[in-house]
Amino acid sequence: MDNGQRPGRAESNKGKEEEGNGLDWLLGRDSPEIIPAPMDTNVSISRQYASVDSICSRAFTRQRIFEAASQGDTTQLTGLLDYLRVNDKQLTSPDFTDETNGKTALLKALLNLKDGKNDTVEVLLDIAEKTGDLENLINASYKDPSFKGQTALHIAIERRSFDHVKLLVQKGADVQAKANGTFFQCNTGLGFYFGELPLSLAACTNQINIVSFLMENPYRRADLTDKDSQGNTVLHTLVVIADNTTENTDMIAKMYDEILIQHYKLEKNIKVQLEAIENSQGLTPLKLAAKLGKIGLFKHILHREFTDEEMRPLSRKFTEWVYGPVHSSLYDMSSIDTSEDNSVLETIVFGSEIPNRPEMLQIEPLRSLLEDKWDRFASKLFLMNFLVYLIYLIIFTTVACYRKEGQPPFPIEDAPLDYLRCIGQLISVAGAVWFLYKAITIFKRNPPTFKALYIDGFSDILFFLQATLLLICTVLYGCGRREYISLLVISLALAWINVLYYSRGSKQLGVYSVMMERMILGDLLQFLCVYSVLLFGFSAAIVALIDDSSPALKKLANDTQARGRSFGMEPFKCKKPSYNDIRFTTLELFKFTIGMGDLEFTDHVQYKEVFYILLILYIVLTYILLLNMLIALMGNTVERISKESENIWNLQRAFTILDMERTLPRCLRNKLYSGVSKIVCLRSEQDGNRRFFRVEEMNWSKWRSDLGVIQEEDPGNRMMKPQPKKQTLGHLWRLNPLLERIHARRRQPQLSSDP
Repeated sequence: MDNGQRPGRAESNKGKEEEGNGLDWLLGRDSPEIIPAPMDTNVSISRQYASVDSICSRAFTRQRIFEAASQGDTTQLTGLLDYLRVNDKQLTSPDFTDETNGKTALLKALLNLKDGKNDTVEVLLDIAEKTGDLENLINASYKDPSFKGQTALHIAIERRSFDHVKLLVQKGADVQAKANGTFFQCNTGLGFYFGELPLSLAACTNQINIVSFLMENPYRRADLTDKDSQGNTVLHTLVVIADNTTENTDMIAKMYDEILIQHYKLEKNIKVQLEAIENSQGLTPLKLAAKLGKIGLFKHILHREFTDEEMRPLSRKFTEWVYGPVHSSLYDMSSIDTSEDNSVLETIVFGSEIPNRPEMLQIEPLRSLLEDKWDRFASKLFLMNFLVYLIYLIIFTTVACYRKEGQPPFPIEDAPLDYLRCIGQLISVAGAVWFLYKAITIFKRNPPTFKALYIDGFSDILFFLQATLLLICTVLYGCGRREYISLLVISLALAWINVLYYSRGSKQLGVYSVMMERMILGDLLQFLCVYSVLLFGFSAAIVALIDDSSPALKKLANDTQARGRSFGMEPFKCKKPSYNDIRFTTLELFKFTIGMGDLEFTDHVQYKEVFYILLILYIVLTYILLLNMLIALMGNTVERISKESENIWNLQRAFTILDMERTLPRCLRNKLYSGVSKIVCLRSEQDGNRRFFRVEEMNWSKWRSDLGVIQEEDPGNRMMKPQPKKQTLGHLWRLNPLLERIHARRRQPQLSSDP
């Protein structure tokens, strides 16, 4: 009977514990007769029952354990292990986890570190280990959509507690656990994207000690090739969180290099290049930096040069020689040139959503590479296109000006002039089809937006309109509609305007054209929006002020009819436009804006005083205020965007270069190449063949040092010697062996060049 009553009393005490107001439980807790569970087995049966009764009476609830974990009070966890054993429960049981988000006591404890410490963490881990629940407790994660997947290791890293990170990894924490809740995703409002993985979180929060530990620990090393749900590795993640500020860029660049160096040291024998791994969009870290416009980190990656002999294979730049302020550098062309799919150059030039792509193209080696392409083949091809377009424009203009009068379509007469006119019409239509095809191809690659027009210009849209109007004109001509002439002349005007597209070939004209486009899309467009409101408003007011039934108007009409001339037929009436027509009134008020208004119609209004007020107010607002504001804004715009316009011109010319390079067959492109190529092919044991681009730079703040691999004593000797006609594909270029470098200095290396 006694044995049968004890469980009932324990359950009763448990219920009172949960309510928090049980007097018997309080008395039982303070009673000196309650004896804790013994540490040995030499205990009587009665005392064992008393111990069990004591443990059961001290029921542990989730609230009690969470409160102890949040306060870091280990005394409140006394007896928890015995309680779990008696009731056959674990810390990951549903009774001890938050049903709303899956939070455990360990997660609660790590979230409440004080000065990086919480003594309950070790206690909870020890209890879980003794109950056989250690792995489940350490790797337990949030279940709610916001923080789904976040484990104790993530929290310890976020709380910057290196000691707890080491402890968790030693106890078996999953270093590849992924926190993929909405709070940790890109573009989801509030939250922080860090790449889901613990290593990425440590890298993004600038904890190099934790990063090194996760990569080098003897328990379980983090896999740097692992990807998050977006296919991003830790290097991709660093690129994503970069924000182009100086402080952030320096931090990210340092962490980026440290990860590369440590991975190279640890995985020398494994041919895995972290920077060659692509994400779900097919982008490497360098390409991702270009696509996102992370110009600071992008420049750092391109200019990365290690002076340490062991780390030189990780360099993307090598100093070839230095003489005074002149530096000759070799830049790695992998992922940059258009010889590869989805190259960096194409990403920047054709990426209309990139905010600072004009500035990115000024970074070496992109600037020199584009200049080399322009000098070696694009300038000649661009000149050929310009001459062909001029010939087409002359033919188009001749056909439009010497067209036949009458009802179309016109039959072809058996005369040489008529045959020539027909050939000219066919050439004009064929050119329109080609321009339409080119414009549609460009629109598919870069859909036109206002932001893109502000940078790329609207020449492609003008070519599209020119071609579309001419093709519609051709259809109307075939249908016998004389209205084809109106579309023909508009298309002809646009064709001549499009000549400005070829101003990209000249820096002065190109910058001038860019300024015109910027002012049209900026200052002039704003002016027209305000001016159109004023013009239409005052025109409507004046039309409403005109009285058609006034005696003055009737007398004027009678006098006009009396003065009509007669030539044996019905008298010819001279009908003068009236200001009761909104179109005529709008045109007249526009003349006032440019100083060509006519005041003769003041007798036709009902109330001259009101008319004078309207007219004076209109002239003050438009002719005096708006026009002078427009002039001032345009002058300010020219001064403000002069340097920016030059960068935009470089971008537009780069667009033209790559567009011609893309449409030109490679065999024909090679024939158009001229001059000496700056592409250098080098081969090493570690990386195989690598293509470099030689750039000579002037640097007045950095003088000759021991940077780089190739240091010529007399760099001008090899340049002054004529190059052999037959050049090899490349020469064996070893970065590490010292003897090979000494031997290379004694005999001049033959660097191959290919276009």
